[in-house]
Amino acid sequence: MNVEIRNLFRSQYGVPNGLQLTSDGLWIVDQVTDRCALMDISEPDDTYAVTKLIREIPSESSNTSGLTYGDGLLWFAANGPGGRWRTERSTDAPYGEILGVDPDTGETKRREKIPGESGTHGVEYDPFEIGTLWIQELKAQLAHQVKIKDWSILRTVNLPYVRGHGMIRVEDGLWVTHTGHRVIVKLNVDTSEEMDRIEVPEPHPEPHGLSKLTDDSWIYCDAASGWVTRIELRG
Repeated sequence: MNVEIRNLFRSQYGVPNGLQLTSDGLWIVDQVTDRCALMDISEPDDTYAVTKLIREIPSESSNTSGLTYGDGLLWFAANGPGGRWRTERSTDAPYGEILGVDPDTGETKRREKIPGESGTHGVEYDPFEIGTLWIQELKAQLAHQVKIKDWSILRTVNLPYVRGHGMIRVEDGLWVTHTGHRVIVKLNVDTSEEMDRIEVPEPHPEPHGLSKLTDDSWIYCDAASGWVTRIELRG
């Protein structure tokens, strides 16, 4: 797929590792502090190239590596304990977990384990099959569609590369970011077949978290540089 890539603004967090657009604005989560900020996505300030912070919430997540919104909750992908980046907390995940968090208070409402005691990157609410999430089992290089109600697995997709990250569910497939390969691949959710791909070459920021912005554009964040970047889809 042909695309145009351009930087939008710098995150007010130093290590943005997941983001999700909602009707209220753009949520961005920090991998180090595990705080989550609701951001205005209008034009950035000229001095620091950041946009306005509307509000923020704490969370009990750790080493957060993905974010989505659905069924009234923000869903955090906790990629194990956070001791590499900060002082460990009693609420840190021992390995990959998904936390359902109240977007008003930061209170944890759900806490579910990743299959295989694996780490996890990326989480996506499925807008076509309501009440389900896509989660990643990093160690096995898999993406699972799970029912939020009972955490049962409905589908499993094989990922083509290691270090899967942000995802976007579209009607005819699942787009998955592979940060180390700088590629976003579209996969058939029934066969795991690659259907399309988007390359994100240097010097553009690395793609980590990923979210749909409009029907013709996406937005991603780079935990390494702090940039939030737009991808215009040209077909």
